[in-house]
Amino acid sequence: MRTVTLGPRGTYSHRAAGAVADDDEIEFRESIHDIVDAVAAGEAERGVAPIENSIEGSVTETLDALATLDVAVVREVITPIRHGLLSQSENFETVASHPQALAQCREYLDEHYPDAATEAVASTAAGVDLAREDPTVAGIGHPDNATGNLVAVAEDIQDRRSNATRFFVLAPPEERSDAGGKSTFVVNPGANYPGLLLELLEPFAERDIDLSRVESRPTGERLGDYLFHVDIAAGLYEERTQDALEVVEDIAENGWVRRLGSYDVEHVV
Repeated sequence: MRTVTLGPRGTYSHRAAGAVADDDEIEFRESIHDIVDAVAAGEAERGVAPIENSIEGSVTETLDALATLDVAVVREVITPIRHGLLSQSENFETVASHPQALAQCREYLDEHYPDAATEAVASTAAGVDLAREDPTVAGIGHPDNATGNLVAVAEDIQDRRSNATRFFVLAPPEERSDAGGKSTFVVNPGANYPGLLLELLEPFAERDIDLSRVESRPTGERLGDYLFHVDIAAGLYEERTQDALEVVEDIAENGWVRRLGSYDVEHVV
């Protein structure tokens, strides 16, 4: 199954994609938008994109792509994030990694390497590659990437031991399913007035549906216009979910509601 995710090889996205496809079926893209676009355009059967980290929160690039491109969410993969500090020796001057990884290890770096500079790069794997090429650079990545001339100077350096990332597995829109224990949708209400968000959320509370995530993002059309990304702990096949969404669609009659689909969750080490 041709699957696209963030590269290069060795990223946490690559590890998550391994739960979806064999390694020789995985291809890499340089941005999350490119991943979602490849699936929407039919160039890939599956896409794997990070949606939320337990420390740094939602991945806004993924949220924005899901609001503008028509794809289905068919699965969720949760993988623990185990960061190691990888370098050729302990004598390095710069720590290079993806901005999220740097943020997830900020307290550790401030305490143990306060004089080291930090450099944001496109991915954790790119930081590891820099460390492999330059003895003055250390990368942050999974300890398994400490191969060849690299050693793991330290392991489990993330500031929170519970650090984990949720990945959405994306498919073409025709594969959207109503079956699964969770569902995701996007609401652009096409309006803005006091109490609007409460009106949108009340139908779920009234039907005892757990809202596991609500995130607002600007529509990009006018300042002050927002849309909402919503995850619920219920399937779209359930009558209570259908009833709630009918109410939401009536409220958003001047906008739109995009049902991304229902899915189950898989934990991958």
